[in-house]
Amino acid sequence: MIFITVKFHVRAEYADKWLDLVDDFTRATRAEPGNLFFEWSRSVDNPHEFVLVEAFRDSEAGKAHVEAEHFKAGTEAMSYAVAETPRIVSTEIPEMDGWGAMGEVTPKTA
Repeated sequence: MIFITVKFHVRAEYADKWLDLVDDFTRATRAEPGNLFFEWSRSVDNPHEFVLVEAFRDSEAGKAHVEAEHFKAGTEAMSYAVAETPRIVSTEIPEMDGWGAMGEVTPKTA
């Protein structure tokens, strides 16, 4: 699995429009055959920062994502709204195909 996290610092005037701006890109990416998940969150500490957590089945799926037309269109649209170059962590996690269970926290009854 290719696991990627990206932090986007968005210009103030785009902060409340960001999710609408990236909606077509998000929908198209989620529809890619090798996409495992593609999820946006807004920082609780900085209202101008959005965090993208995404994963692809393998490097081939990740490469197809970056070569897709919707990727090119999405990154072009984002370039006008970001305040700085996004920061990224990208790594391959062998033998995983999505989210695993966290063993340290389990549901309990009162």
